[in-house]
Amino acid sequence: QVQLVESGGGLVQAGGSLRLSCAASGTIYGINVMGWYRQAPGKQRELVASIVSSGSSTNYGDSVKGRFTISRDNAKMTVFLEMNSLEPEDTAVYYCNARKIWPPAVYWGQGTQVTVSS
Repeated sequence: QVQLVESGGGLVQAGGSLRLSCAASGTIYGINVMGWYRQAPGKQRELVASIVSSGSSTNYGDSVKGRFTISRDNAKMTVFLEMNSLEPEDTAVYYCNARKIWPPAVYWGQGTQVTVSS
């Protein structure tokens, strides 16, 4: 099993910044992609950003491109999400995600609340 523990959420004014962290522990061997998803009230969970194990490839949701940056520290098995120019529309619960190719598995963190006030 893999455990994901998020931190760094909170309340920030529009235009501000926050940095989320997600530390993976347990049977971490084989994790190849880590990322962040978010879910706002009444909306479906959506991809925010993801990064492959080498860090050579990243993927961002259209609404956060140019404002958010994902990175990872493989030595600490931690993934970060730097969020700048935050907007009220970014308000959501942010979930850390980890995926293995084989055996195929998907893991989720418990979520951390991000609230952006206008």
